[in-house]
Amino acid sequence: MLFERVKRLMLLGMAMMAPNGCAGVPDSSPLVLDVPVSGTERSAVHRLDLNDGDYVEGVLDSGTDVAELRLIDQEGRPVRLLLNGTAGREVFRFVAGPGMAALRVTLRGTGGYRLALTRRIAVTDQHPVLQGHLSPTIAALAETVKRDGGTDAFWQDIARRGTPLVEPLTGVPESDRVTMTFLARGARHNVRLLGGPTSNHENLERLGRSDVWFKSFVVPASTRLSYQIAPDVPDFPGTCRECRMAIMAQLQADPMNRHPWPPDAPDPFNQVSLVELPGAPPQPGLEGGWAEPAGQLVAERFTSRILGNTRDIAVYAPPAVDPAGKDTVLLLLFDGPDYLNRHAPVPTMLDRLTGDGRLPPIVAVFIANPTAEARERELPVNTAFAAMLADELLPWLRERMGIRARPDRTVLAGSSYGGLAAVSAALVHPDRFGNALSLSGSFWWHPADAPPDRPEHVAALVASRDHRPVRFFLSAGLFETGGDGEIGILESSRHLRDVLEAKGYEVTYRDYAAGHDRFAWRGALGDGLIALFGR
Repeated sequence: MLFERVKRLMLLGMAMMAPNGCAGVPDSSPLVLDVPVSGTERSAVHRLDLNDGDYVEGVLDSGTDVAELRLIDQEGRPVRLLLNGTAGREVFRFVAGPGMAALRVTLRGTGGYRLALTRRIAVTDQHPVLQGHLSPTIAALAETVKRDGGTDAFWQDIARRGTPLVEPLTGVPESDRVTMTFLARGARHNVRLLGGPTSNHENLERLGRSDVWFKSFVVPASTRLSYQIAPDVPDFPGTCRECRMAIMAQLQADPMNRHPWPPDAPDPFNQVSLVELPGAPPQPGLEGGWAEPAGQLVAERFTSRILGNTRDIAVYAPPAVDPAGKDTVLLLLFDGPDYLNRHAPVPTMLDRLTGDGRLPPIVAVFIANPTAEARERELPVNTAFAAMLADELLPWLRERMGIRARPDRTVLAGSSYGGLAAVSAALVHPDRFGNALSLSGSFWWHPADAPPDRPEHVAALVASRDHRPVRFFLSAGLFETGGDGEIGILESSRHLRDVLEAKGYEVTYRDYAAGHDRFAWRGALGDGLIALFGR
């Protein structure tokens, strides 16, 4: 301990005495991707091990202290100022060049900081968007259209292959990524895409004056998603919400996609189109497709005095599961009706996972929202909602259904706002809920009066409170990134993971090549249950 203190003092002294206030680069372990380091010194240097041309992203979180972050060379001389006088969590980016040896953090305060590299793209993995088209098929068709050729042969080929069009990445043999092109035929004005490999409503582009509308993306070969297209969306002056509603009014399944879901929907406007690339991971318990549940599903009405409302509750137990068994797991799942249909057949999944021994006995409670407005009010970090779960619903389940589960055998689970609610309620009542399972949790959320530099409310709560006996499974989609300076679900989920781990929590985290998509969540739910309780 004394040696470490002396070493830190020596480094600090070097920082103060070196020219321009710069310390040389110590012979220490370099920063490692996705492994945060912590520090409390007023000035500290962290070595880099990068190659010329590497693209690097990282995060510095200095809490309430003002911080400066510089790239320095081997002699400790400044190369580039990355962050200047910032506080809280800030993202930085740079391209590595000759002589860039380390990052130097300088604090103007007595607190500490956390520094992490979150992304590194080597030169060999950087593929600029070339002039032309990502899709070789679209590139060839573009030449045909330029020569006034027709598109009938193209559409005949697409009818044979189905949509979206998936092709190897041009010029990158044996890549773990592919080119995915979404298509529409014959629209008059525009085509929008919802559910593709971004978090936006993407515009498809018209190929010249032809009847071909397209949009290409480079995606992982493990992609799984559902999507819809909206041809000829009305274009009129209005708010962003009004324009979004106009898109929603036209959303429908892709008529050229061979996997509409559900197949027996009344019309294409009530269907989505599915994509599962060969590299998509298995979805535990759903390998055999949908099947009629073999257990018992009991539907009830539940009234909360705390919240002053009534909602539907459905309880499912797979065959031969004892709700009062000492090993039985109690799963409380928000947005319950969404997980009781063919989109996300949780009862079928539980039948298989408990039947083949991958999971212990599980009783699932599907919790509905009284109204859409109530969902917006109750799920985002609501102590009254958490109290309803702990002090009203659990006793009601015990008295009405005979369900008795220990905290370490009880898990709150949900997606989007439901994932946010699962984590926040478990942290408030760890004596009742010892596990939280989040699928694309909305951890970007913060109260309306939150400071602009502290947008991640749950991460701040975790950082400011003592450790609690709760285990976590967090997941997010690679296509759930933020934009226009806003943090997204992917970034905020990864940050919460880091904060939980720093506080000593047991956390399992998974990324999926997916978006904000129930089609992916149903598999992630099985993964999460196995991670928390699997045999």
